[in-house]
Amino acid sequence: MRAVTVVPGTAGSLQVEEVPEPDVRLGSVLVEALAVGICGTDVEIAEGRYGWPPPERDRLTLGHESLGRVLDPGSSGLRVGEHVVGIVRRPDPLPCPNCAVGEWDMCANGGYTERGIKQADGFMAERWRIEPEYAVRVDPGLGVLGVLLEPTTVVAKAWEHIASIGRRTFWDPQTVLVVGAGPIGLLGAMIGVQHGVEVHVLDRVDSGPKPALVKELGATYHTGSIADVGLRPDIVLECTGVVGLVQQSIASVSPGGIICLTGVGPAGAAAGSAAALATEAVLKNLVVVGSVNANRRHYYRAAKALGAADRGWLAQLVTRRVGLGQVQAGLQRSAEDIKVIVEMTR
Repeated sequence: MRAVTVVPGTAGSLQVEEVPEPDVRLGSVLVEALAVGICGTDVEIAEGRYGWPPPERDRLTLGHESLGRVLDPGSSGLRVGEHVVGIVRRPDPLPCPNCAVGEWDMCANGGYTERGIKQADGFMAERWRIEPEYAVRVDPGLGVLGVLLEPTTVVAKAWEHIASIGRRTFWDPQTVLVVGAGPIGLLGAMIGVQHGVEVHVLDRVDSGPKPALVKELGATYHTGSIADVGLRPDIVLECTGVVGLVQQSIASVSPGGIICLTGVGPAGAAAGSAAALATEAVLKNLVVVGSVNANRRHYYRAAKALGAADRGWLAQLVTRRVGLGQVQAGLQRSAEDIKVIVEMTR
């Protein structure tokens, strides 16, 4: 079968190649891949800036935003033909206390693995296997839009943590500022609208699909600096990791407000800089709250959020579709792109 593989740490190593059928040790459920989303992490891995291969291997199968159709459910209780998404992270083998109770997204010792990212093959292959407990059913009515489930888990977790932190005192948030109108920012804004708060979205572009998508949500779109927006938001969901925007977010939030960082700053940032702080906050779940990854509970919450969303609006998030043989083109992002997906059966 065909798969997209890379040598982590080696730029220009990405290729579509013939690989063996997935090893049954990866899971008893055999799945036919339907679609895989491309995100910034995939770009970084392809550029040799991130990622780790499986043990005793040089190459890693790329892809962590999955959607597939069950071919052989084994004894899982799933049915042939059901649509599923694979959970990305696995707990460390020790395990740490958080991993031991299923909160592997909060792993305390870094011993976790991640499909398509860290020491485990991903989902950008024509067929993949998964353990039943890490397969999440997806409403088949979503069709290929089910591939949006994994990125939605990122903001489902972020909103859960925002709500938990807010309960430290009397808290009645009215206004949310989402910084960055990429897939994470737009899906985060969608959940904010579903929560019934006033949502504002800031991005650098003033053309293309983003302003209209925000307006269709019932939110307000802004460009320029955060100070120009003139808000004192109760919540800031920062989705870019850009140093100046992180600083502006901190300066703009109202007293008692919450800033949730989901964007990672540039690699090689100097120790003590705002970019280094943002990176640490995101990857270590620090406060001002950083949020990364998700556990099974967040997949459930994300599925509910997608189920409540307008299908036509969701469809507009997928701005480009490529086939398995055009992955290199899919990794080249344009200003008009929001979410690029690989249609694996195309």
